[in-house]
Amino acid sequence: MSENGKGNGKDAQLALRELSQRLMRLSPRQRVDALLEGPDAQAVIRALPPENLYVTIQEVGLADATELVQLASPGQFRAFVDLGGWKRDALDAHDVLTWLRAARVGSDDSAEFLRKLHALDLEVLELLLREFVVVHDLEENPDVNPQGVTLETPEGRYLVEIKAEGVEMSAVRTLLNDLIAENPFEAVRLLEAVRWEIPGEMEETAFQFRQGRLLDLGFPSLEDAVSLFSRVDVGPSPRPGPGSALATTQGHVDYLEAAFRGLDDLERTNAEDELTSVANAALVAELADPGDLDAVRRVGEMVRDYLSLGLEQLTGADPTRATQLLRDTPLRRVFQTGFTLTLQLKFRADRLAKVPGAVLDGVLLVLPEEAAALEALRRKRPRRALKVEGAEPVPFRSLKEVASSEAALARAEAQVEVFRGLLGGTPEAARVAVARFGVPLETLGVDRLFAAGVAMAVLDERADARPVPLGRAVELGQRLFEGTPQAPRLRASAAERALAGLEGAVAPAARDELRRMVAVTLGRLLSELGAAWLEEEQWSPVASEVLPMESAPVP
Repeated sequence: MSENGKGNGKDAQLALRELSQRLMRLSPRQRVDALLEGPDAQAVIRALPPENLYVTIQEVGLADATELVQLASPGQFRAFVDLGGWKRDALDAHDVLTWLRAARVGSDDSAEFLRKLHALDLEVLELLLREFVVVHDLEENPDVNPQGVTLETPEGRYLVEIKAEGVEMSAVRTLLNDLIAENPFEAVRLLEAVRWEIPGEMEETAFQFRQGRLLDLGFPSLEDAVSLFSRVDVGPSPRPGPGSALATTQGHVDYLEAAFRGLDDLERTNAEDELTSVANAALVAELADPGDLDAVRRVGEMVRDYLSLGLEQLTGADPTRATQLLRDTPLRRVFQTGFTLTLQLKFRADRLAKVPGAVLDGVLLVLPEEAAALEALRRKRPRRALKVEGAEPVPFRSLKEVASSEAALARAEAQVEVFRGLLGGTPEAARVAVARFGVPLETLGVDRLFAAGVAMAVLDERADARPVPLGRAVELGQRLFEGTPQAPRLRASAAERALAGLEGAVAPAARDELRRMVAVTLGRLLSELGAAWLEEEQWSPVASEVLPMESAPVP
């Protein structure tokens, strides 16, 4: 407090910020009740940031928050429409009318409603009316007789046909009556503008005004926002600190939470402002609407993941260092560090797809697990594939997950070399080899192609990708399996013969991965086909789903 007993502006701002934070920690319904039950509800509501009020209204539902809309200031109401009345660069007149209905329905104060209405850009109002009314000039066509609800202007010049139905029709009629009652002359001028103004120009003007106000709310221009996703030099990770060993035993560690935990009140306030700035920039860069709460939540989670990942990298995986690092490093830089770690994987995956011979007939020559990892990494925002069939890729949340995708990339790079050797070393030879199977590679599947190569190597101890010949199916079974149907085993010589046939065709750097691929493939043949073969000493009808054979062409 100052000497005269009054708080200074900074005190008031801090008190308002603290109030906003306390309110946002409540559930949406509790928040609304707290705002409306106070002794001076309107003053409190009008002091709050419009974006916080908008979130509250959207979370509880506009139908249950009309009193908040009616108590909001005209400037706050304009922000509501800026956030909730647009779909990217296009005005949604139906959404705008919904906000106007919330501000008017049940309120007897038409003057307050008109103050909110006039806070909107004139172009927004003109576009709204153009969507819902047709203005007929009675001097040009005195005999016009439109169907539906109409309204004649006081001087008798225009007949306004309302095209809306139901509650929207009632809202438009109330809106027109309010405008005419306030100032008949200005209302007629507005209707003339609705008739003659060019919609595209009006919408562009309104959009530019809106963009300027969003900039004031903290949402940067697209050009500035995109720069958030810039690549930076992450450098080597610092030497692990004493807290890194503890972090490895705790499962997933939220490094952002750990960083905030050690800040004092003023530092936390500044860091929260930085966090909001980064989140707003990410939202704009993702081309999401600032008023789309689902997009806000999705982007907020993405920002948190990148920040936590960046902090883990910069602290040497020591959460006890996170607070000091946050004091010394802008959050924007931390975000870019986390993003760069994933972007490096994307660049590496993109390069692999351009390697000569890596793609054949539109199919990347890697096994399904690695193909899924590459597909996830090559997205606009790189992600991590899960080892669950059909599961959507997920964001990176730790350096361990980054390392896992790096390992998948290394396997994929080696697999391209394995298939290059298996299929003859040139694109032409590869096409000839795949043509032997009688179906496109996309239908055949890279894993089945490799299984056929392994089977032929077991038979002939050489690299020869082709369906197993009909006359040699029994021989293959005898070379692969031994034991009983209850306890099937692979013959030790099966892997030896396969590797003896394939290693010579594969570059030395890829041979470790070749051995792993052979072991996985032979293990799959054993688990899916071994027991049935030992039971009947013949291949089951479903064998070709795992191993292409001449006797059962690939469907």
